Amino acid sequence: MTAAVPETVARPIVEIAHLSKSYRRGDQVVPVLMDITLDIARGDFIALMGPSGSGKSTLLNLIAGIDKPDAGTLLVDGEDITQLGEADLADWRAGHVGFIFQFYNLMPVLTAFENVELPLQLTSLSRRDRKERVETALGLVGLADRMEHYPNELSGGQQQRVAIARAFISDPTIIVADEPTGDLDRKSAEEILGLLRQLNSEMGKTIIMVTHDWHAVESARHVTHLEKGELVTK
Repeated sequence: MTAAVPETVARPIVEIAHLSKSYRRGDQVVPVLMDITLDIARGDFIALMGPSGSGKSTLLNLIAGIDKPDAGTLLVDGEDITQLGEADLADWRAGHVGFIFQFYNLMPVLTAFENVELPLQLTSLSRRDRKERVETALGLVGLADRMEHYPNELSGGQQQRVAIARAFISDPTIIVADEPTGDLDRKSAEEILGLLRQLNSEMGKTIIMVTHDWHAVESARHVTHLEKGELVTK
């Protein structure tokens, strides 16, 4: 008989076991991740670090369901996303993952309000409910007075704030951030890191961040290092 797990022991939000990923370059197979096993606790803020080519962004993309591994299992909130087909995986991403990228990935023809509203267009929320959520989210990131501005009318830091509001607007299971401060000056970067800390500490969001910036790492609760596709202890 299997012993019951005490209720005080929370199951990790992300459970990775023996995960491997390779890419083809012509006739050559290039291994990127090799036998990765890693648990990420619910409500954690983890930084993934390592030199270029170490597999950080690949691991982030696998966790986010953007790509699929060659082998291994990857459970997010108890669901093995490696077993989902492409359509189901797209639906899963829409409901469970908030994305923050280095270069913001905002739609240039949409206002800040419309960019943040985009994930909600896939839900059954009414227009009024969507409006209330978007206004609240933009208020939380300090852009209540910039809702009708287009991305090219905003600074880099303001654009990243819009991206953060878009990332948490649908209350995702996890937030993944790929070099979120990499294109920002130090002041703007600190403001963005402050928002990420707030999402983590006050809203309980699990954040997985790829970064090269040791200053950004100071905001994380835990740091995981990758080198040549393998986890290393430092």
